[in-house]
Amino acid sequence: MNNLSDRKVVIAFIFLIIGLIFILRLFYVQIINNKYKIDSDQNVLREVIQYPARGLIYDRNGVLLVYNEAAYDLMVVPRLVKEIDTLEFCQLLGIKLEDFRTKFYKARDYSRYKPSVFEKEISSKEYAKIQEKLFAYPGFYAQTRTLRKYPRESAAHVLGYIGEVNQKIIDNDSYYKSGDYIGKSGIELSYESLLRGKRGVKRVLVDVHNREKGSYMDGELDTMAVTGETIYLSIDAIIQEYGEKLMQNKRGSIVAIEPETGEILALVSAPAYNPNLLVGRDVKKNYPVLSNDELKPLFNRALMASYPPGSTFKTVQALIALQDGVINEQTGFPCIKSNVGCHNHPTATDVVSSIKMSCNPYYFSVFRKILLQNKSTSLFKDSEIGLAQWSKQVKKFGLGVRLETDLPSIQKGFIPDVDFYDKWYGKGRWAFSTIYSLSIGQGEIGVVPLQMANLSTILANRGYFYTPHLLKRIEKTDTIPSIFKIKHQVGVEAKYFTPIVEGMLKVVEEAGGTARRAKIDSIQVCGKTGTAQNPHGEDHSIFIAFAPKDNPKIAIAVYIENAGFGGTWAAPIASLIMEKYLKGSIKDLEKEKRILEANLMEVVQKKNKTSIH
Repeated sequence: MNNLSDRKVVIAFIFLIIGLIFILRLFYVQIINNKYKIDSDQNVLREVIQYPARGLIYDRNGVLLVYNEAAYDLMVVPRLVKEIDTLEFCQLLGIKLEDFRTKFYKARDYSRYKPSVFEKEISSKEYAKIQEKLFAYPGFYAQTRTLRKYPRESAAHVLGYIGEVNQKIIDNDSYYKSGDYIGKSGIELSYESLLRGKRGVKRVLVDVHNREKGSYMDGELDTMAVTGETIYLSIDAIIQEYGEKLMQNKRGSIVAIEPETGEILALVSAPAYNPNLLVGRDVKKNYPVLSNDELKPLFNRALMASYPPGSTFKTVQALIALQDGVINEQTGFPCIKSNVGCHNHPTATDVVSSIKMSCNPYYFSVFRKILLQNKSTSLFKDSEIGLAQWSKQVKKFGLGVRLETDLPSIQKGFIPDVDFYDKWYGKGRWAFSTIYSLSIGQGEIGVVPLQMANLSTILANRGYFYTPHLLKRIEKTDTIPSIFKIKHQVGVEAKYFTPIVEGMLKVVEEAGGTARRAKIDSIQVCGKTGTAQNPHGEDHSIFIAFAPKDNPKIAIAVYIENAGFGGTWAAPIASLIMEKYLKGSIKDLEKEKRILEANLMEVVQKKNKTSIH
């Protein structure tokens, strides 16, 4: 009896041990070790990133500049990939076998269980061919995203482009993950946080063939993607396109601004490129071509190219001299060509005629009076005191400083100061006679075209400007950053602008003016030509202007590289832009035809070849 009882105890104990083992094993499998859960979830559940559509971009008049087009990323979960016909799969995607291996091993190294992007940015047309066969390749599935599309194929330097984030961006900003895209340049970069939106996650059930069977838990755990903000730019799409058309076969830039707001109406850099070239899978092919092009189409000359301002800078010199009281409106100086070279014209007897005829010796004398005000008995010290004050005054005009505009990569140009010349020549070893070339906008002065357009705005407003900017409004809030609403005074009284503006009007309207080609029927145009010396080749053609004279609606700067006299090429281009903006059409079709047909790059190339031989 005892033996039977002992046996029952032993058997019960064995069953207890076995049960305990099962319980512990189940506890380990289900609670401690999540490998089986992961395998199970990966076989029936899939987390699909819901990429938001980036915000739309319109011009000032509601013309669509950038929209989104459907595209697909082919994702892979390495753990789920079974035996497949690799060669057939490569043919389906249009990739090489070695590319397949590289992509797959990279995904596997990242994670066997988590999805990775296998092939990026497949267009809707390409995906249609892949979709019907994708079920035969377990572990692969498509994820929807969008590509940028540029319907007007212009304003590439303004709009910029987007590209995939790198590890540095991921490390610096927790929002971004591998495979995300970010604005790389232009407005896409400046307003990335507005345009990008917010991504969501969708959890779906899939069958053994990797086909979606519906949402998980009726979508209770899903999060919706939030579309990026729609923004309106200050650009006028018609004027922007017209400017790019006029600048074909030319190197340089056009910047036009609305004086009363600081809104940029057009920002042209030439040569330009079609922004659609840097979209989707074509980026890898097209970017190196554009980057290596000797004409540098990716280089934004309007913001990054530094040139001498040439004679356009005489407007600044005259204003500073008038404000300092070292000249008055009736001050005249003889045209002594032994000081600085000058073209033949009557003697400038006042400020108005000096601007009209752009007299170099006149501004040699003006600059000497600005610098040498007898504040020291030493010529060197007096020059130092004068230059220190002059440099501060010039920078108030937005020159030699970085304008806080909403485009990245803008350069600040250069306005020399005392420290610069002390390092260059040695302290106490330079004077006015060393640096007099500054008087006519040459020497060490460097400006970017946006700064010169802003100078035109200052002249149009008679003494102030709003920081030039491209954002007109954000659709939801109907606002712009407050920094663009600040009025910047340049420290010169409005009354001193009167003779400058009058002289600029005569530059265009009267015989003997240097920019007669800028004249527009029934509109008073005020302008100033410049011919900037270029030590590396032909001189640059420059023109700044605003119109109409009273209550100006547009201010402009045009730089044409290696094109010579400002009145020959830059002035008529500026007048065509202003006429198109103010009137909507061009009356002088011969002027327009001359500009459109001109190949100024060809002229430069021929001259260079001649000089070589």
